[in-house]
Amino acid sequence: MSESLAETGMPGCAPDSRAVATRLAALSHPARIEILKYLSASNSCCCREVVDRFDLAQSTVSQHLKILVEAGLVRFEPDRQRSRYEVDRAALADVSASVAALVNSCCSGR
Repeated sequence: MSESLAETGMPGCAPDSRAVATRLAALSHPARIEILKYLSASNSCCCREVVDRFDLAQSTVSQHLKILVEAGLVRFEPDRQRSRYEVDRAALADVSASVAALVNSCCSGR
């Protein structure tokens, strides 16, 4: 994601809509969803642990983690030995609430 949806979004689009779109774009890859599930099952993990869990190259996992961090779905804690990643549960809850509100507003007339 070299260019975020917030940067390419429609003029006048609400900032919260842009934030949700950016987070949903980060969730648009199956590997990132699986990585999020894995991180959710633990308190925090280093990149190596994620690499060992999935059949993906270290560079691929690093790129997926970078996208998740930039979207605000995962927090990154740098450390000399092993930098740690953990899910931002509040951010995921916000995405869930936003999608639920959208579905409710779109489907309330049915």
